[in-house]
Amino acid sequence: MNIETMEANATKHAIHDKLESQIKTAEAKLQTLKARAEAAKADVEIKAIVDLLTRKEELHRKLQELKKSGEARWEIVKADLVLRIATFEKAVERIEAKVKAL
Repeated sequence: MNIETMEANATKHAIHDKLESQIKTAEAKLQTLKARAEAAKADVEIKAIVDLLTRKEELHRKLQELKKSGEARWEIVKADLVLRIATFEKAVERIEAKVKAL
């Protein structure tokens, strides 16, 4: 393995770890929001949170796909995952605002 390949692999690993961290942070926030919504008996918010918790599994599958993808597909899968995570985080923020208002 040459130096360039090793550097590219290290960069990919760092990006993977960053994206995984974003997913985990959003997931932890959702768990906290779920507990607060349940305590407030906010059924609509609970349903939205449960839906997002289900969608996070999709993010984990995409993260695994990124990890396994070859050079040709890596950038495509990464771009798709970054977009999905951003959408997921925005949905979490919307629910967070609603739960805080309870």
